Amino acid sequence: MTLTSERPDFRVANTLDDVLKVMSVRAIVFVEEQNCPYEIEVDGQDHAAIHLLGDVAGEPIAAGRIRFFHPYAKLERLAVRKSFRGRGYGNQLLQFAMATARDRGFDRLKLHAQTYASEFYRKHGFQPQGEPFVEADIEHVLMVYGPPIEVN
Repeated sequence: MTLTSERPDFRVANTLDDVLKVMSVRAIVFVEEQNCPYEIEVDGQDHAAIHLLGDVAGEPIAAGRIRFFHPYAKLERLAVRKSFRGRGYGNQLLQFAMATARDRGFDRLKLHAQTYASEFYRKHGFQPQGEPFVEADIEHVLMVYGPPIEVN
């Protein structure tokens, strides 16, 4: 599918249709493309998160979620469908996620970046903290925006 002429609409998923679109993007990217087991991707934490959706002309292209912990917000499950990568949508999704967290009073952010993507997050002001670790059989690194966060 090529929807190249339209800009994506990024929003907080507030309808069942939006949440289903978010979950479809996550299933395509994480379960299908990255071979993440379903029970890891659908981890029981979605009820405690806000979900982010990016779509173009109604077609879901990007998704993520944010969970809030005092004193930081955790950005999770950020994904852009493969056929829509390379157009700056990942930058837009991350900027939208950061703005959404800030709008809710959280200036300190953290995420678990797949190590190959850590430079992408560094360009947005995130700094690696601690040693790489394996999550869902993929090497990740904790990345923090703002003051360092205590890791338990």
